[in-house]
Amino acid sequence: MQYTEIMVRYGELSTKGKNRNDFIGRLNGNVTKALHEYKQLRIHPKRDRMHIVLNGDDAEGVIERLRHVFGIQNFSPSIQVDRDLDSVKEMALAMMKEIGKPGMSFKVNTRRSDHNFFLDTNDMNRELGGYLSDELPELEVQMKKPDITLRVEIRQDAIYLTNQVIQGAGGLPVGSAGKGMLMLSGGIDSPVAGYLTLKRGVDIEMVHFFSPPYTSDNALNKAKELTAKLVPYVGGIKFIEVPFTEIQEEVKHSVPEGYLMTIQRRMMLRLTDQIRAKRQGLAIFNGESVGQVASQTLESMMAINDVTTTPIVRPVATMDKNEIIEIAKDIDTYELSIMPFEDCCTIFAPPAPKTRPNLDKTRFYEQRIDVDALIERSLAGIKVTEIKAGDQFLNQDEEIIAELL
Repeated sequence: MQYTEIMVRYGELSTKGKNRNDFIGRLNGNVTKALHEYKQLRIHPKRDRMHIVLNGDDAEGVIERLRHVFGIQNFSPSIQVDRDLDSVKEMALAMMKEIGKPGMSFKVNTRRSDHNFFLDTNDMNRELGGYLSDELPELEVQMKKPDITLRVEIRQDAIYLTNQVIQGAGGLPVGSAGKGMLMLSGGIDSPVAGYLTLKRGVDIEMVHFFSPPYTSDNALNKAKELTAKLVPYVGGIKFIEVPFTEIQEEVKHSVPEGYLMTIQRRMMLRLTDQIRAKRQGLAIFNGESVGQVASQTLESMMAINDVTTTPIVRPVATMDKNEIIEIAKDIDTYELSIMPFEDCCTIFAPPAPKTRPNLDKTRFYEQRIDVDALIERSLAGIKVTEIKAGDQFLNQDEEIIAELL
């Protein structure tokens, strides 16, 4: 079928009241960005839905891009026909022949925005339904939960037919809820947290700590590759590399072993918060899940959070590991996350970290290092790049390693 238009339905945006136009405007911008390679199509956002006129552009490619745009509940590729009943019948029959199989059920559902058309919705349903039933006796008319719903939309310029409803990504348009920093490790949890954050409309920038020579280029590229997996949902993501070697060496040299992890995480949080402030972010997001590891007990979170008053949001905080893994597999980050490259969260890891660190002791031991100077030197070495759709950072050798795990 040569589709002429795609009708996009907003879903959750419909509940946004006075802010609705702002959300629709943001979604329009995100859809435009996602479809920027398609030069012929035109996007027309309306109050209750969006119309994408293809003008000959590839419908399948556009459909695949739209699947990843947050803020879309579902969408339907449609075909434009003249405002003539014979033309409607001819195209409807062709569409039903293409997908209908003996024993399947169908119904016709008409929506009429042009009330001057000579048939109302019920008349069109009866006229078209009766015609299709006569022409395709192997199909059964069924009003409740049919296998196929042929949707007819009567507008002033033309009539549009569709028999598909493709589920979108749901959620809110990215950027409609502001901007935040995501602390991205190389593990399973933080990319899932990033995906869930984007789904709630937050525009994220990735903050990744690397510690050469203890961490390899492969570990850094793995984090960039994980970021690239999330790019289709937003169009582009800033990736911020933060050098962490000196801080880790100084903490290891000066702090008791049981408090290494706690104070390292406090330094990470300080750095992320300063980066957030410079880049006009509103919150910090991470992949912590309550009780999963020593740094994620409530006592550890309290000791680490002590260094900032910025909101810290944990999208996977109450999920089981298996729930997180299922999402990671759905968004295609799981196999990448389990590739065996050490990141700065695993090097220098003490054998018995404090699971319930004392806050006063944490502050006392931290006085042994020059926090401000270490932070200043680390911030001076950060590198910001933008990761876009199609960017690749790992070669085939690493993909083979992943298959062997």
